[in-house]
Amino acid sequence: MKKTYKRYSEAFKRQVVAEYEAGISVNGLQKKYDIRGSGTIAGWIKKYAREGFRHELIRIQTKDEIQRIKTLEKKIEELEQALGKVMLEKMKLESIVEVLEESYGVEIKKNEALSSNDLQTKSKTSKGK
Repeated sequence: MKKTYKRYSEAFKRQVVAEYEAGISVNGLQKKYDIRGSGTIAGWIKKYAREGFRHELIRIQTKDEIQRIKTLEKKIEELEQALGKVMLEKMKLESIVEVLEESYGVEIKKNEALSSNDLQTKSKTSKGK
């Protein structure tokens, strides 16, 4: 089954925006022209309208909600910083592994946990070859 995609001409988009500016609601235009995308007409309005949307979003929140949002934003910032530190530590450890592999001629596999005795044994056998 093939999907059908609708492509609208610029002239059609401008006509729809003009009707919006004349007072017809977005829902009315969606029904009139069978436009199913919820943000389709809104995007056209942003792009082609002289005044933009006729309404402005005003968010009304309680003090508790505002404080919770601030707390969550702070937590996000802390987590992003922690992630950055972990990524740097990971890069550092990977670099150390590469140097060890080059210096001792030992291949260290990521999925294999070797003890220090195993490393010494492998190092001695690879040097003796």
